[in-house]
Amino acid sequence: MSGASGEVSHRVRDWAESGVPALTGYADGPPLIPPGSAATVARRHADRIAAATGGRVRLDGARLLSERAAFTGFGRGGTTSAGRHCRLLPTADGWAAVSCARPDDPVLLGALICRDIDDDPWPHVSDWLRTHSGAELAERAELLGVAAAPIAPAPAAAPQPLHPRPVDGLRVVDFSALWAGPLCAHLLGLAGARVIKVETPTRPDGARRGEPGFYRLLHAGHESVVLDPGDPGQRGALADLVASADIVIEASRPRALIGFGLDAQGFADSGGTWISITAHGRGSNRIGFGDDIAAGAGLVARTGDGTPVFVGDAIADPLTGLTAAVLAMSEPADGSGRLWDVAMSSVVAATLDPASVTESIDEAQIITPSRREVTGDAPPSGRDTDSVLAELGRRFG
Repeated sequence: MSGASGEVSHRVRDWAESGVPALTGYADGPPLIPPGSAATVARRHADRIAAATGGRVRLDGARLLSERAAFTGFGRGGTTSAGRHCRLLPTADGWAAVSCARPDDPVLLGALICRDIDDDPWPHVSDWLRTHSGAELAERAELLGVAAAPIAPAPAAAPQPLHPRPVDGLRVVDFSALWAGPLCAHLLGLAGARVIKVETPTRPDGARRGEPGFYRLLHAGHESVVLDPGDPGQRGALADLVASADIVIEASRPRALIGFGLDAQGFADSGGTWISITAHGRGSNRIGFGDDIAAGAGLVARTGDGTPVFVGDAIADPLTGLTAAVLAMSEPADGSGRLWDVAMSSVVAATLDPASVTESIDEAQIITPSRREVTGDAPPSGRDTDSVLAELGRRFG
């Protein structure tokens, strides 16, 4: 492994052992060591978790960054993401990442470029982007709820943990979905917390439709509750469930929480820990997924001709999940509550260094993605609704 200094060699080693280079670059080209130190940061977070749990949870944080690909079999795709739902495309003034992962996304992309799309959206989106700026893309994407962003690195700081605390026996109510929030909940569960996953009847966790072994890994041992915030009776139960929690994890924009009748700041003011995971911060209405968020924040590798390629598999998700878990395992010195605003784009951007560049590496020098053993079963959606509601009735009734 190459490097101009010991620090660079350390960074390269952490990346090489993370499994991420196996997912970075083109399938017919060499694996690439990305810029920045996300793998090193991930290992540092895992060390903090081990310390906070007295050694109960010992994981290689760098390896978690590529773990999903060990279940799915994803490989590197260059300017197409490992999961094949996001693309890096040239704009009039640079490059941008555009996701098309949801069933409604082709229609939304058609609205973004002002044309009907009834076939493959990518040629039409590519043609439009070549004559429009990244700033115009970002403005339209925010208005339409499209997960897209120009590659526009900007300095950012990730939230820093406070005094470490044990979470063994604490109650975690998890409203999140997909990967970042569930990884945080999974790590808290490994540390001994009781995790109650909450879904609504109309919006189950989309990860349930994904790779079943990976979903099981993140949710084994948790409880599952389905509640409808539009039902007055269940809305009250939802409020009671939150009131019973020590830690709440959610990944919704603030206006959605208001619709649920939930008050994040009030929960924190009453002594709880609220983990709010969003694409770009609680003050932003922009949405995003792991691949477009990471690329937009500047975490891309570059080929010899300067073409950007995706780094890993939705890397903003596991990096944010680790960050959120460390924050949840900390508290102010006086034991008071805290509302953590965890912007995925800032978490990624904080790992970047303008002096750090892409490096190629031989396949023999990297470790491929690997999976941890899955133990236990993930609960079917809503399995524990009745028992949890009965418990809340005894507590608040």
